[in-house]
Amino acid sequence: MRILICEDSVLLREGLVRLLEHGGHTVVAALPEASELAGAVATTDPELCILDVRLPPTFTDEGILAALELRRTRPGLPVLVLSQYVEERYASELIAAQGGAFGYLLKDRVADVGEFIESVQRIADGATVLDPEVVAQLLTRRSRDDRMRALTERERTVLAALAEGRSNQAIASLLFLSEASVEKHITAIFQKLGLEPDGGGNRRVLAAIAHFESVGATAPGDADHNYPNTQTGASA
Repeated sequence: MRILICEDSVLLREGLVRLLEHGGHTVVAALPEASELAGAVATTDPELCILDVRLPPTFTDEGILAALELRRTRPGLPVLVLSQYVEERYASELIAAQGGAFGYLLKDRVADVGEFIESVQRIADGATVLDPEVVAQLLTRRSRDDRMRALTERERTVLAALAEGRSNQAIASLLFLSEASVEKHITAIFQKLGLEPDGGGNRRVLAAIAHFESVGATAPGDADHNYPNTQTGASA
């Protein structure tokens, strides 16, 4: 896979290059700042972009704004955002934006190289991969929403796992439940959130988070990906 990296820390940037190339991928560009990103994407035609959130010159939101622009101008290009923190101001907008596959991982919580490489591949294959802490903070932030209060503690746990991109089978294994129980929980979640589980598993998770972000906002459309157990709103 052809990957473009935009990361200001030279150690992390070079570390990502070595890690990804060791995993069999090709790094077509490794940039220290977002100003060169658009031109590099146009000339190298990557299959996935990895961006830090805070980049020069101000180290505030250059990376996340670049990610939003990529999702707007290159909707078919998978994007993985790496961050030190959950940038709540933009996180929901990034997740809910119309665009290709997406990932949001926290640097300090990437503890296993194999899992990171697997996440990169899953995003490239069309999945949405969110760090559980990102999901937890977004859900907590919207806990005042009556629809969120209607969810049981177990349903919130299932929703968080679903938003991480886990299949029904994986959620069942994680929470020590039967797959039938997981399916019932997911059905109840979407009923309480006013979302019909009609086969767009990945987009249903995004729609739920977008729903929490702005009451009454229009939810994104369903993705045309084929995930296992999509009849219950789960994604692979």
